[in-house]
Amino acid sequence: MKKISYLAAALCCLSTAVLADTAAEVQMTIEKNNAYTKANMQSPADPTSAKGSMEFWSSGGLMQSVPASSSVQKFERFGLTPKHIHVITLEEGKSAVAMYYSEGAYQPQGMALTSNYLTRVTEVYVKENGKWKVRAAHFSPVSGGEGTKQTSLD
Repeated sequence: MKKISYLAAALCCLSTAVLADTAAEVQMTIEKNNAYTKANMQSPADPTSAKGSMEFWSSGGLMQSVPASSSVQKFERFGLTPKHIHVITLEEGKSAVAMYYSEGAYQPQGMALTSNYLTRVTEVYVKENGKWKVRAAHFSPVSGGEGTKQTSLD
């Protein structure tokens, strides 16, 4: 009987540890992508799912279909910081939803500076070939903050 109790306790602890992996990996992906962009003044080359991503941007524009092959975005200035990241695992090791705030100032090349960017972010992540990729996203400005000025991929 004791062996069964120990096994049940071990399985419970093991499943708890496994459940924490997806959330930690997705949070780390968000933080690493942001750090990469700050360091290189351009977005990572492949953050989007191979199937693309459906997105609402904080500019208030229409829904955008972002293809996996969308080009790397370059910046003249990038000082955004993700804050209060909360990840909900949908299917362990396969999909999750991340919610957080993004704030700071940034300026994509050829566009106007957004100096008071303060936006709520919701992103759906899927794991493809061992990496977490964005499959859908919704960005909406917090009252008193600005959203992006970009309204389309064109």
